[in-house]
Amino acid sequence: MTKFHILTIFPEMFTGNSYFEYSIVKRAQTAKKIVIEAHNLRAYADDKHKKTDDIPYGGGPGMVMKVGPIWEAVKAIRKKERKAHVVLFSTRGKKLDAESTERLAGYKSLVFICGRYEGVDERVAEHIADEELSLGDFVLAGGELPAMVAIEAVSRFVPGVLGKRESLESIKGSHPSYTRPESFAPNKKEKWDVPEVLLSGNHKDIEEWRKGKDTI
Repeated sequence: MTKFHILTIFPEMFTGNSYFEYSIVKRAQTAKKIVIEAHNLRAYADDKHKKTDDIPYGGGPGMVMKVGPIWEAVKAIRKKERKAHVVLFSTRGKKLDAESTERLAGYKSLVFICGRYEGVDERVAEHIADEELSLGDFVLAGGELPAMVAIEAVSRFVPGVLGKRESLESIKGSHPSYTRPESFAPNKKEKWDVPEVLLSGNHKDIEEWRKGKDTI
């Protein structure tokens, strides 16, 4: 079993009728292959207003997420799961890819820190997170969507989540797929046909065709 801990100021994004209540991730939870737990960072704030952000030293726009609540949340998780691996989603992080998701699947406990506002106190990256990851060269409002993407991508590598290991695109390759009908006419002038090789029944030729179309 792999356990995902999400540190966020919006835990509601991950509960109730959320993305995780559907398809592969839902089945993986039902089968107890994975566990997803969202932690409200406000619960770890040290003031009566439950603030998780403050103005940046040196000036600048926006607010910065404080190190304290994040440290307390991670510390609480590691009291129970000492070897939990901590990931901070950041625009400066390494890009999440097939290699990194398969590597992350090797951990039994993962902690995903979801930033907000103008960023996260740099001491989180320096002293708390084991690594920083990014979805790509673009900016999002927070780390919640990257956490969702990472959970599904990592879950696919957890043994027993997929019916067949060959379902992983990194194993089978990503090539064009077709199904019935053999010929589709979107209008009277056009006709879109399935490549003849896929209808041939010649498995060797089909395999060669797919290898030539692989994108992974």
